[in-house]
Amino acid sequence: MAKSLKIRDLTLRDGQQSSFATRMTQEQINRCLPYYKDAGFFAMEVWGGAVPDSVMRYLGENPWTRLETIHQQIGDISKLTALSRGRNLFGYAPYTDEIIDGFCRNAIESGLGIMRIFDALNDVDNVKSTIKYVKQYGGIADCAVCYTVDPKYPEPTFFQRLFGKKAPKPIFTDEYFLSKAKQMADLGADMITVKDMSGLIPPQRISKLVKLFKQHINVPIDFHTHSTPGYGLASVFAAIAAGVDVVDTNCWWFAGGTGAPALELVYVFCQKMGIDIGVNMEAVAKINEQLKVIRKELELSVFGAEKPRPNRFAFSETADKYFDEAVAAAKAEDFDKLLEASQKIEAYFGFPAPDKLVQQAEIPGGMYSNMVAQLKQLKSEDILPRAMELIPSVRLAAGLPPLVTPTSQIVGAQAVNCAMDEKAGREMYTNKSSQFIGLVKGDYGHTPVKIDPEFRFKICGFREEIPYDTSKYKMQPNPELPEAGGVKLAENEKEVLLLELFPLVAKNFLTGKKKAAYEAAQAEKAAQEAEKAVAAKPAEPTISATTIVGNTINAPLPGRIIDITVKVGDQVKVGQPVVILEAMKMENTIPSDYAGKVRQVLVSVGDAVSANAPLIEIE
Repeated sequence: MAKSLKIRDLTLRDGQQSSFATRMTQEQINRCLPYYKDAGFFAMEVWGGAVPDSVMRYLGENPWTRLETIHQQIGDISKLTALSRGRNLFGYAPYTDEIIDGFCRNAIESGLGIMRIFDALNDVDNVKSTIKYVKQYGGIADCAVCYTVDPKYPEPTFFQRLFGKKAPKPIFTDEYFLSKAKQMADLGADMITVKDMSGLIPPQRISKLVKLFKQHINVPIDFHTHSTPGYGLASVFAAIAAGVDVVDTNCWWFAGGTGAPALELVYVFCQKMGIDIGVNMEAVAKINEQLKVIRKELELSVFGAEKPRPNRFAFSETADKYFDEAVAAAKAEDFDKLLEASQKIEAYFGFPAPDKLVQQAEIPGGMYSNMVAQLKQLKSEDILPRAMELIPSVRLAAGLPPLVTPTSQIVGAQAVNCAMDEKAGREMYTNKSSQFIGLVKGDYGHTPVKIDPEFRFKICGFREEIPYDTSKYKMQPNPELPEAGGVKLAENEKEVLLLELFPLVAKNFLTGKKKAAYEAAQAEKAAQEAEKAVAAKPAEPTISATTIVGNTINAPLPGRIIDITVKVGDQVKVGQPVVILEAMKMENTIPSDYAGKVRQVLVSVGDAVSANAPLIEIE
């Protein structure tokens, strides 16, 4: 067991993303930064994940400005960290080396110190280029092995066993994870993270993996987990006792529940173990004074009401007793007692109780909540149990991908689609997202288990895997904006990168930004135009039932229109794609059920539509 431990603080990225939908403004972050500078964390995760998308989409802020502002305040006291998805970066498409190069260079020039790189399939080929460019520009390449578990398959029936059918063999063994970690280290990884995004790893498993990694890999090992199913704190304690080099935590008011365990609880445990974490806890207390206020602001702005929160961090004989139990259990490697003591600690301080449903289902909490939300929109909550039952079979058919962004969303959305197909009397996989087709095709890389060629034929129309080909990648359009004085939508490399990674969101953000800057400049030049009205967005078309005389193509799911592939007067055939609908972050191609001429287009790009909303009228 080591006598020192490094702490990566997640509060300003994963912490706020897990608990508050990534809605912290720059002003709120700025309140905390002077105290973060004094705290002296080894690393601070402040960027990547959902941050770049959310700050543009919901806050109207520039992601690059966020990173640069934090670096200006913190300097090199703590290494700033971002999370990226290897070749997919933050998006759902495999990007060219040119884009990955530009992204890594600009991120590191803007103050990034560590890039945590993972791939949703644990396909090591997908992290090679990011490792290369991060190291080339002076950053630290932290490669993450995504922890996942084998599905709980339905037991074979009597007749299936009679004909020799057996449950699939385990894939996600200790040897599997060690092999992935060693391959990443051989590629030049400066650190290896065990990334348990769902909080599913129990203390005995992480203890074993840490020891195995330390025995075979000569780079620092980090452990990242969440508290949702109830293992988080105990597993962090077990990893520390096993000699892990770095652990990820959140500050008190953003910790526990769907987030990572609380730093303060790790600090007490380490004190009793004789381990120095190198953090100024007085400065952390001042950070928490700010976070307590910010938490309330976020609760009201995001959820419209205050959420249950932990008790104030105050020690007592009872808490001390629970920590002593945890320390004794960790030293004895009595993992059942360690889990029991750790859960007593969290209950004593008022952190959320373990989510038994997520623990038993062994899927990410976010994946489950996304499924519930979609089914509520569809008014089809009754099929949730069936959708949950279908997850193992959908996942296995798609090559058994780990359930992490974006594959958790892809598999979860497809399980819902299959349950909806079944309910409507259709063959399963009648409705499938573009992302599910891409996963089965090979766009995301090599799956842990090879996909049955007949299943690929059913989904894609061909049997052989077709890997992504970045030579066919097309850059996003970068038009001039007449409404902003004719400037380009993206005027520099950083803006071009935003447009490539977040096409629709960045287009709206950059257009608004350029338009506002142009109008401000015009106001300075001509005071008489200062009150000039900003052109209002055209009202959404209201089509009454009497104005529709032909057949309509309707939305099968609630979502947002991201593309319309036909216009008034076009002749369409049955099965021809007419609309691309984004639902649950998946792209769904909506085909025409009718042959004829387009009489009306009833929606616009960017519109939010409900299930069964008319999209196109065909006559």
